[in-house]
Amino acid sequence: MDYVIYIIPQMIAGIGVSLNIFVLTLLFAIPLGFLMALGRLSKIQPIRKAVEFYVWLMRGTPLMLQLFFFYFALPAVGILLSDFNAAIVAFVFNYSAYFCEIFRSGIGAIPKGQYEAAHTLGMSYTQTMRRIILPQVVRIVLPPVSNETITLVKDTSLVYVLAMNDLMRTTRNLVQRDFNMTPFLVAAAFYLFATFILTEIFNRIEKKYSKHVQQ
Repeated sequence: MDYVIYIIPQMIAGIGVSLNIFVLTLLFAIPLGFLMALGRLSKIQPIRKAVEFYVWLMRGTPLMLQLFFFYFALPAVGILLSDFNAAIVAFVFNYSAYFCEIFRSGIGAIPKGQYEAAHTLGMSYTQTMRRIILPQVVRIVLPPVSNETITLVKDTSLVYVLAMNDLMRTTRNLVQRDFNMTPFLVAAAFYLFATFILTEIFNRIEKKYSKHVQQ
């Protein structure tokens, strides 16, 4: 126990890096993914095809490869990014593609008759989306968004490859320095705790939203 208390301050610093990546990725990837979902559903073919290609590229290549690209390859063309900025750009680009498909499927699940009814009532496209479509889409996409968010918690460990002092690198350094496996257990406890909290939060949101919809 004394050893755990001793290493906790060092691991908290690593947790801070992982938490920053997690929060910033969600902050930018969710709205970007929604905008791209609208692009995927656009009647303008160049926009639709461009987004389709982007989603195919981001989902078809490993996130680790994308991290390497933004950190090591871009400097070759004069674009220099710090390790943290490269990580944020890679995570946002990658996760926005997944959120795009989630939102696209959610919007696509709404019957076309609701769009037609809203048009008949004189609603604009913006009003239709805000008042009728989006409230239903939110309820539909909550489970897959929850899954992607939990996956993101674990994927933050990939920034280890950029030599960032995140939780995983800090954990490995402590294990190598002290020849003690306890930091691995502490790191595992953190990831389990984080996923438990997120699961509970999303479960509460889903239950609350379902009750609201039923009423």
